[in-house]
Amino acid sequence: MNWYCEYSEKHPHHKSYHDTEYGFPTDDNTVIFERLSLEIFQAGLSWDLMIKKRSGLRKAFADFDIDKIATFGEEFVLKQLDNPDIIRSRRKIEAIIYNAKQAQALIKEYGSLAKWIKINHPLPLEGWTKLFKKQFKFIGPEVMKEFMMGIGYIEGAHHENCPAYKEIMKKSPMWARKND
Repeated sequence: MNWYCEYSEKHPHHKSYHDTEYGFPTDDNTVIFERLSLEIFQAGLSWDLMIKKRSGLRKAFADFDIDKIATFGEEFVLKQLDNPDIIRSRRKIEAIIYNAKQAQALIKEYGSLAKWIKINHPLPLEGWTKLFKKQFKFIGPEVMKEFMMGIGYIEGAHHENCPAYKEIMKKSPMWARKND
């Protein structure tokens, strides 16, 4: 059983994310980049904190607009280190800016982040971690696992009796597609 399915029922600020986003397949560059960024900010912290800080992170990081974030510099970093609405980690903030530049390059080359991921799919989790580490900063096995589950590329986001799981199965999750 997936602990998050039960947890979200008792914690209303998690319910909407659980029921409509977590594990749902997406091809949207902004959504993919936001989810990667949230997982990076979450590293070493709790997902509960990310859900609480999500609106502050969206505001600070221009709704995770990759092109805007790629222009941010040292002045932005210093301002965010004083921003109580986000996770104030210089390394994580700088990683998100670097990752936006990397995402721009992948989008230019492949047309979208989803296409880049699909070209390399399916890799085992260790392969995903190595692939992403070549492109992005602040990537590790746990960040990768949660990110790939969160965007519907690997199984495990929900248990089979969860209504969200059943909804995901109707939409054909990435991990269930054989020849996409």
